[in-house]
Amino acid sequence: MFFSVIIPVYNRPQEINELLDSLVKQECKQFEVIIVEDGSEVSCKHIVDAFIDQLHIQYFFQDNSGQGFARNFGMKKAKGDYFVLFDSDCVVPSSYFRKLKEAIVSRKLDAHGGPDAAASDFSNFQKAINFSMTSFWTTGGIRGKVVDPKKYQARGYNMGLSKEVFEKTQGFVDANKGEDIELSIRIKDKGYNLELVREAYVYHKRRNDFNSFLKQSYSFGGNRVNVNRYHPGSIKLVHLMPMFFLLALVITVTSSMFCLPLLKLGATVFGLWTIGVFVSSSIHNSSIFVGMISIFTSYGQLLAYGLGLLVQLLKR
Repeated sequence: MFFSVIIPVYNRPQEINELLDSLVKQECKQFEVIIVEDGSEVSCKHIVDAFIDQLHIQYFFQDNSGQGFARNFGMKKAKGDYFVLFDSDCVVPSSYFRKLKEAIVSRKLDAHGGPDAAASDFSNFQKAINFSMTSFWTTGGIRGKVVDPKKYQARGYNMGLSKEVFEKTQGFVDANKGEDIELSIRIKDKGYNLELVREAYVYHKRRNDFNSFLKQSYSFGGNRVNVNRYHPGSIKLVHLMPMFFLLALVITVTSSMFCLPLLKLGATVFGLWTIGVFVSSSIHNSSIFVGMISIFTSYGQLLAYGLGLLVQLLKR
């Protein structure tokens, strides 16, 4: 099995260096790397050139079209049997391709999605964001914590598909609005086997500040509605939970004006949830400070996601 690694890049040359360095250290060396510069104003070509002697690597530049179409471009240039997609802000553990190959062969996979994790050298804020994006206290059940791996919908920061699957589906049909989830649904609808491979995780080194994190979470909520345009009925109850969380908080706050028992109930529920986030994150990250930050990032992630979902539902 020969892998083709597709990496779209947009104005982030500092990130691609860490990702390429992690690919050099892979135990399994049977892969090529295709960098697609998606109309960047700040090029990463000088970074890519530094790895020419260490990796089988190609660099392409195209006008800005969005990461979904940039990935399509890369897959059309690929020579591998199986295409692996990473975002530029990922770092890949050295055992990634060895474990992925084992899973593909043993489970007869046509496509896969992998989870993300926080490395020990991440900043406290990055660890808090990772917790908020992966914990069962927030939307982690949708992002790599599902019980049945067959129900997983792959995310573009860490997913893969065979050459045959790409040729049959023609890849992504949207540039940047839930395009990875839409493709996951279409792959399964065509009868291919796409599953979560938990051991094929990446360290997702997000560069967000709190404001950009909220904007990203808001867009994720809206993207779920966009996916529903292509696949009506794809919004399930679990996807609506952040919206219910938002509405419940609004009701709790406003109930102080007309219903004290309701206020007490809401305050108790949210208080217990907040304690749960703090304790869980503190234990997971071995840091009370990260646990405290996680309270803010978890509230922000759920509220922004829920608002984005609600706004787009109302627009539709």
